[in-house]
Amino acid sequence: MEQRFSRESRCFKTSRIFPTDVNNHNTLFGGKLMSYIDDIASIAAHKHCRRSVVTASTDSVDFLSPIHTSDSVCLESFVTWTGKSSMEVFVKVVTEDLKSGERKIAATSFLTFVALDENKVPVEVPDVIPETEEEKKLHESAPHRAEMRRIRRVESKKLASFFTMKYPWE
Repeated sequence: MEQRFSRESRCFKTSRIFPTDVNNHNTLFGGKLMSYIDDIASIAAHKHCRRSVVTASTDSVDFLSPIHTSDSVCLESFVTWTGKSSMEVFVKVVTEDLKSGERKIAATSFLTFVALDENKVPVEVPDVIPETEEEKKLHESAPHRAEMRRIRRVESKKLASFFTMKYPWE
């Protein structure tokens, strides 16, 4: 099977925070950041497998520090681990106060993408080879996250079977 280095999928996105991007606390709206995260993660997944990809799950988004209008936000993403047709993508969000230069990890996220062929059928993806300490740590801990995803998916399906699909007025 083909293999690719984590660095081959690595990509970055830097954005300025404008007043229209913030919530009532005057910090970056979480949904806006989540959109940035899904966007850059999908690019990393696509670069890794060179196929169309779909988001299978947003496994976690941990908001660690608020992001203010005086900040820029830099997202870094790369593939950390692969299954047969799935890829785990890590996104690190670093905020920088543009006045002081102070940087903080503002958020971290793990997402899972599935590669698709021309007929939108899942297709095998290359294995990933970690090189840096950060990549190795994330790669080594990925099987545990994959097992937690599997368990959560089973539980989600059970729970979904309980829900009604009727409109309130029906």
